[in-house]
Amino acid sequence: MKKEDLTLVRDNDSLRSVSSEDVSSPPGQYCCTKTNPAHGRGRRLHLLQMLVLPFIPICALIVQTAFSLHNIMLYRQEVRGIDAQVTEATNLGKVVTQMQLERSEVAFFVYTNGNKLRSNLTMRFALTNASLEAVSSWPPIYLPESRLAPLDKDTFLTRLGEFRQRISSEESSMTEVLNWYTSVNAALLDHLTNQIKETDSSGVWRYLLAFKNLLRSIESTGIASVYGVNYFGRGWLVSNSYVHYIHHDAVAKDLLNGSLNYVPMLKGVYRQLTNSMSNYGTIKRRGDIIIQNIQRDPNITEAIDYFDSIAHYTDELRKLQRELRHKIRDYVTANLHDAASKEAIGIAILVVVLAVSPVIIWLVQNAVSTIQLYAANLASKAKELKREKRKSDTLLFQMLPLSVAVQLKQTQQVPAEYYASVTVYFSDIVGFTEIAAVSTPLEVVTFLNKIYKLFDARIECYDVYKVETIGDSYMVASGLAVKNGNQHVSEIASMALDLLAASAQFKIPHRKSELLQIRSGAHTGPVVAGIVGSKMPRYCLFGDTVNTASRMESTGEASKIHISLEFKKALDAVGGFKTQHRGLVDVKGKGPMDTYWLTCKEGGVNRTNDAAATKYLPVRNSSKVGAKSRNFQFQDEDSEPIFMRRIRGECYV
Repeated sequence: MKKEDLTLVRDNDSLRSVSSEDVSSPPGQYCCTKTNPAHGRGRRLHLLQMLVLPFIPICALIVQTAFSLHNIMLYRQEVRGIDAQVTEATNLGKVVTQMQLERSEVAFFVYTNGNKLRSNLTMRFALTNASLEAVSSWPPIYLPESRLAPLDKDTFLTRLGEFRQRISSEESSMTEVLNWYTSVNAALLDHLTNQIKETDSSGVWRYLLAFKNLLRSIESTGIASVYGVNYFGRGWLVSNSYVHYIHHDAVAKDLLNGSLNYVPMLKGVYRQLTNSMSNYGTIKRRGDIIIQNIQRDPNITEAIDYFDSIAHYTDELRKLQRELRHKIRDYVTANLHDAASKEAIGIAILVVVLAVSPVIIWLVQNAVSTIQLYAANLASKAKELKREKRKSDTLLFQMLPLSVAVQLKQTQQVPAEYYASVTVYFSDIVGFTEIAAVSTPLEVVTFLNKIYKLFDARIECYDVYKVETIGDSYMVASGLAVKNGNQHVSEIASMALDLLAASAQFKIPHRKSELLQIRSGAHTGPVVAGIVGSKMPRYCLFGDTVNTASRMESTGEASKIHISLEFKKALDAVGGFKTQHRGLVDVKGKGPMDTYWLTCKEGGVNRTNDAAATKYLPVRNSSKVGAKSRNFQFQDEDSEPIFMRRIRGECYV
């Protein structure tokens, strides 16, 4: 030990700790308040102030969270309303689609003088009825024969059935067919348009407008196709019918372009659909023929071909419509999911705040009460604390390394320090549980006291630090608090062999016929060391190295030193020791580990002294120099520990 350190240890006055006099001012002497917060009315006022302090931000947080949750719930209701509108618009779109298909089939039936080669009207009527049943919100519909009062859903279904029964192939019924279906579809599309206007504040309105325009485009295409079938089936179009064809054909194209502009991603889909249609060019040519309106001979076959081509084209447009419907559904579903997630998070935050708030208030109350109680007792304990100061100083030097203890007393705190490489040793007594079970408590204490005095005396000969003992477990480390390079490996190895040899000759005091057996383990690696606790502080080690060393001990065998692969490699680098390969061992929390037995030093001679010398002290030898040159003298088992002599400066190494 350096001379300066000895001087520092001897100078007790220079090592100032927290004095009890600093906190022993008499009651009533406070600079910040006129009342004593530790007694009576002052204590209640102080407690109230400390409770109000956290209560204000907690209330603000609750109000803010509730307001945010209210907004989130309003947003979710809005999204649900949008979802309902989208569902209703989709159902109305399906009804419009079925009515368009039914109108085309009925018109073909009428314009071809009752030709039934194209489709089955009964099946078409059934599909239309099914789509009508799925509609939950029914718009006001005025039929040509009842303009005065709107029809409800049931009345409309009755009128629709009556209209289907009187369909004929007479010339006089063509206008009736067009007007009847067109008025129904117009009412449905107007209702759909009104619904879309209500969703202007949402991001889905573009998709809905494109959906509505696409429905109207298909509607106008279907109306125009009726006049086209009439042209090819009858040979020419009267002027009024010709004007209607031109109007609906132009409207259909304009609405289709509007839909593609509202949702640009549909342009690519539409281009693919038209490219895949083999008769798309034929449709355009026949449209040009109808626009010329040159009188020709009626041709039912050509009318059927034209009707089929237009039906194919509108079917492709409906594929585009279905694609857009899926896009709308995905968009609304994503919004609903986002709204539900935000609502769940808001509710969770509010519940957590409400649940934690009483706990915080309770903790603050307990903390303040504890502080007040401590303040009340602190003054009365001040003198007693001062008397115990010297005892605590003595205990501190017993529990901590000398350099750490000095630093702790000077700075009142010792920061944790990282050590890249240290060696940790564990040992325990084999069969200690059985020995304790058949022994009295006094016999157990006497037994442990003697063996630990033996171990404590022996480890004084090595550059190691005794960390702690828990029951029959003995923990030693080397390489800290003062780093010693790579010597910690050989120091622990020599010490372990020494303790094993000494324990082999130790007889249990109250069972003289039994010899002591210990199980040892060691591991080398990084650790973090620091002071733990303020009452009776302990210098503790943390890290996986400590756990691994403990596992080496617990998985070892009696009278053997179980070491890890890392410790073995470090020993090989230092040299001078022999090991024996044990193999893979299943270590709890680590899995299979390759481990070894530390057997002896090179040459097979352990570093031990006379087996009977169970107690000895290292003393200064002026004739020899070096860390490995040591002489020993025996001492009585009740003599003072060597570290206390070092503290007083009476012993040198």
